[in-house]
Amino acid sequence: MRGVILLCAGGTGGHLFPAEALATVLAARGWRVHLATDERVEAYGGDFPAEAVHLVPSATLTTSPVAAARAVLRLGRGYIAARRLVKRLNPAAAVGFGGYPTLPPMLAAARAGIPTVVHDANAVLGRANRFLASRVTAIATSLPKVGGAGMFAARIVETGNPVRPAVREAAGTPYPARNTGDPFRLLVFGGSQGARFMSDLLPPAVASLPEGDRRLLRVTQQCRPEDMERVARAYRDMLVEADLQPFFRDLPRRIAASHLVVGRSGASTVAELAVIGRPAIMVPLPAMQNEPENTGSSTDFITASDSPVSCDSSISSASLT
Repeated sequence: MRGVILLCAGGTGGHLFPAEALATVLAARGWRVHLATDERVEAYGGDFPAEAVHLVPSATLTTSPVAAARAVLRLGRGYIAARRLVKRLNPAAAVGFGGYPTLPPMLAAARAGIPTVVHDANAVLGRANRFLASRVTAIATSLPKVGGAGMFAARIVETGNPVRPAVREAAGTPYPARNTGDPFRLLVFGGSQGARFMSDLLPPAVASLPEGDRRLLRVTQQCRPEDMERVARAYRDMLVEADLQPFFRDLPRRIAASHLVVGRSGASTVAELAVIGRPAIMVPLPAMQNEPENTGSSTDFITASDSPVSCDSSISSASLT
């Protein structure tokens, strides 16, 4: 084996999936991969291809003074734990994929003199990566121009957004044939931040369809556990067949099997849709509709993908249909 590479990522799909893609390649080349993240990895990355997964204390900084003070204290504890971890592993390099859980291990690695890289999938540097940008060896970006990164131009390398092996495999699946009267397969997901919004958006939109169309619809939708019953009841009342789950471990396969995808316009989502190639409606989250990192990813997707795409920042149940 060639040594250890420490990957650091927030515990959601948008951060973990590109890290998973890199981990797979590194392991195939003989590197020992370790992952530093938070407890959410159990839901989003239980099968992450690492020799070991290390949970490092972290927190999200907010505008609330009390919450911010607590977050700083927790991040401080995370940094102390990360220093011990870095000293024990002595990695050849550390690579961060965004999210506040990357701050303690990436800072510890940088201050230990270890080569460090952050990857940002979005059109604007995320907050954690902005904080780390002046402290790391290099910055990898998915897009040619990334907001907030101009002053670090000498360190930037455009790499694109890595996609998982399962996505590359699904890309070989032909678009599912459909004749008149055959089921129409709709896939709906919103990631960690958008599942609640999708649960509010989709059932009323489906209800507005003609009854004949609803009977042909087969919905596969990500829902938060607390929303599962109300969404299931709404589809039952409409006589719509629905498969509802809090997380899909086989999401690339489900994308490939779908006739249409409705999803949040996150960078990992648009990258995977571009590779697999399916018609999609991309929905920025209401709280992020004016954020360039949200709309920029979708704009680049439209130019990179052969699939028809609608990107609507003012979408509603009525406009969806």
